[in-house]
Amino acid sequence: MKKGVLLSLLFFVLTATGYAQKSPVDETDMAIKGIPRKGQRVTIQLDSKRVDESWKKQLDAQFGNKVKADKGIYQLEGVVIEDISKTPIRVISKVDATPTGTSVWWSVDLGNAYLSKDATPVQWKASEKYLKDFARMLYREDLAVQVAEAEKSLVSSQNNHMAVIQKSDAIKKDIEKNKLKKVEIQQQLAQNAAELLQYNNQVDLNLKEQEAARADIVNMRVALEAVKERMNKIE
Repeated sequence: MKKGVLLSLLFFVLTATGYAQKSPVDETDMAIKGIPRKGQRVTIQLDSKRVDESWKKQLDAQFGNKVKADKGIYQLEGVVIEDISKTPIRVISKVDATPTGTSVWWSVDLGNAYLSKDATPVQWKASEKYLKDFARMLYREDLAVQVAEAEKSLVSSQNNHMAVIQKSDAIKKDIEKNKLKKVEIQQQLAQNAAELLQYNNQVDLNLKEQEAARADIVNMRVALEAVKERMNKIE
């Protein structure tokens, strides 16, 4: 694992533990195709593309072909969200990127009234819970992904640690081999020194033998001259 990736991961973990991801829901108006509508908005601190895809996926899974998407606007006709209303309702929704994350907004037509904090407080609370549950689900999914990445990074760090230990073991083995080689070389040097001493002794002995051989030559010459001299004195 690269050091920069590990440091980034640790920074995220340390900072993420310092605050909780919240899902504030407020009442706000939005113009849809030029028509202002009162609605409800949840702010999610995640990427807008991901939130939009998850919102569409949830609507499609829950309401199927009753969901119509048109240029980022979702319309649901005659759907039943039991916690909000037991009878079919009409919903218009839009996902927008914000400076702090992403907002999921919707306007709910209950048939006899539009969803409102003051006019329909019970339905407003149920709708608020629906949006908060969606935001919490995304946060859990996001944290699950980060946990998986952290686990992979941990495994990578552990593998790297084992590799470093194995490298250390290999270095220690090389050191032991080097020590053995040093002992062998020292033994060879000692043997070489003994051989050199023996050769030097042989040289000294050879010099003595040469002196003795020269002395023999001198003696032989003296003896030869003496014999010649005796021969000359014969009458």
